[in-house]
Amino acid sequence: MNISLLDYGAGNLPSVERALQRLGAQTERVCTSAGVAKASALILPGVGHYGALMRALDRDGLRESLIDAIERGVPFLGICLGLQALFQKSDEAPTLQGLEILPGSVRVLSRTVKLPHMGWDQLQLRAGSRMLAGIDAAAYFYFAHSYAVPYHAEDRSLETRATCSYGDEFVAVAEKQKIFAVQFHPEKSGDAGQRVLDNFLRIAA
Repeated sequence: MNISLLDYGAGNLPSVERALQRLGAQTERVCTSAGVAKASALILPGVGHYGALMRALDRDGLRESLIDAIERGVPFLGICLGLQALFQKSDEAPTLQGLEILPGSVRVLSRTVKLPHMGWDQLQLRAGSRMLAGIDAAAYFYFAHSYAVPYHAEDRSLETRATCSYGDEFVAVAEKQKIFAVQFHPEKSGDAGQRVLDNFLRIAA
């Protein structure tokens, strides 16, 4: 299986690459609209600032090709900031528009807890998830973020497959058709994270 990793300068791209290669996947980095258009499966890794990501996508002419690929049904996985990019906008860069693939906005986590939310945490399952298939409900995943999509069951019951609570309850896993996104870092989440990536590879195959 050949997986295209969208290369816009994200610091976690090499670790995602290595995690996929351990599972036997072939990977390639794509940084042009033509590369995105030819991809048979796409991963958008992400760490850093929401504004930097969206500006990079616009600077390199990738926004339209990425939206087109997702809407055509190319299997897509967004990781951390890659999840946040799917939504309409973010408090982190309020003047910029997201990809607007999923409804809702990214908000700063509650100031009642220490930010960023960094370390291991558990998920609360909300609906059947293909990405979490075969994973123990008590498994821990690694998070590193200060912004997230608040969970409102009445608004996103069809997309949200798992949540996490840290000050506020937020979307930890979202799925819609062939769109998959996780707020945690599977490449840093040990065996459970490897299973998440393996599940994506199986779905994308």
